[in-house]
Amino acid sequence: MQIERLITAVEVHAGGEPGRVIIGGVPEPAGDTVHQKMEYLRDHADELRKLMLREPRGYPALCSNLIVRPSVPSAAAGFVIMEQTEYPVMSGSNTICVATVLLETGIVPMTEPVTEFMLEAPAGLIRIRAEVTGMKVTSVTFENVPAFATHLDATLEVPGIGTISVDVAFGGMFYVLLEAQQVGLSLTPDEATDLVRVGEMVKAAAREQLPVTHPLDPGITGVTVCELTGPPITTDADARNTVVISTGELDWEKPASWTGILDRSACGTGTCARMAVLHAKGRLPLNRDFRHEGILGTAFTGRLVSETKVGNLDAVIPTITGAAWIYGLTQYVLDPSDPFPTGFRVGDLWGTAQT
Repeated sequence: MQIERLITAVEVHAGGEPGRVIIGGVPEPAGDTVHQKMEYLRDHADELRKLMLREPRGYPALCSNLIVRPSVPSAAAGFVIMEQTEYPVMSGSNTICVATVLLETGIVPMTEPVTEFMLEAPAGLIRIRAEVTGMKVTSVTFENVPAFATHLDATLEVPGIGTISVDVAFGGMFYVLLEAQQVGLSLTPDEATDLVRVGEMVKAAAREQLPVTHPLDPGITGVTVCELTGPPITTDADARNTVVISTGELDWEKPASWTGILDRSACGTGTCARMAVLHAKGRLPLNRDFRHEGILGTAFTGRLVSETKVGNLDAVIPTITGAAWIYGLTQYVLDPSDPFPTGFRVGDLWGTAQT
C-alpha cells in the first residue's frame, strides 16, 4: 500500500449532527491566530476540506474540525471548522463535538464532576464547562460570541413563494429566520425535501435584499444559512427549528441545483440567533432556559446570560448546552495514484456534479 497522506480522526455527533474531529496527520496551518489559520486553509489549502467532506470519505451532512495550536495561552486548544460551502467562524454542534473528543481521548485532562477550559475558535475564545461522569462527558456548555439581530419582521420577496416576513440575526453565522407556517410547513422529517427547497430560495433572496456585514469583522458578510422555526412537538421543548445548510452554490437559472441538507441537530449558532431575535422582540428575558429542538427531536438548551454591544448594535451573550457521542476512530489515507485526491460530488446526492 502506498500512502501520500495519513489523517487520524474521531467520528462524533452532537444531537445527530456529525462533526468529525481531525486530531493528527495534518501540518499546522500558517497563521498567528486560529482565525488566520482558518483563512490560510480557506485560501491556500482547501484540499483538506474537500478530501474530508466530499465522497468517498465524506457525505453532504458531514462537518469536520481540525485541531490546531491556540494563539492564546489560556486556551487548551484551537479548532478550525470546515463545512460543505464555508469555513464558519463558529458552530455550536462542532464546538460540543470538539470539546467531547478532546476530553474523552485525553488530549485535555478530564476532571469529575466538572471540567472547565477554554477553546480558541476562529471567532475568538470560547469558554467550556463539561459535566463528566464515569470518564464520560455527559454534557457540554459553552459561552458563545455575542449574538445580535440586524432585521426584525423584514419583508422579503421570494420568487415562487411570494412575500414573507423574516428576521436576520448573527449567532456565529448570519441566519435568515422565518416561521415555517408562512410557507405551509410544520418541521417534520417527511417534509425535508420541501424544507431544503424553501430554505435555499429564502436564503438566496435574503442575500440579495437584506445585506449584512458583521460590525467588527467585515470578512463575515451576507446570510449563509436559513432557519425555519415553529412550535415544539415534544413536551419538554420551548420551540422547534430546522436549519438548511447549502451543499453547493445556488444558481437561479438552474432550480435543480438548489441543493442543501438539514442540520441534524437543534443547531447551536442557530439557537443563539433565534434567542437574539426573541430577546430583541421582548419575548425572551435574560437567565431563562430556552430548550430548542431540532428535526430529529434532539434538543440544545440555550440561555442568555448578559447584554452587550457589537459596534452600535444591541447584542446578547448566549450559552448553549448539549451532548455529543463518539462513534468511531478512523485513519484516512490518500494513495498518490487515487484519481480523486480532493474527493468528488455526484448529482444524485449533491445536486451538482463536480470533481
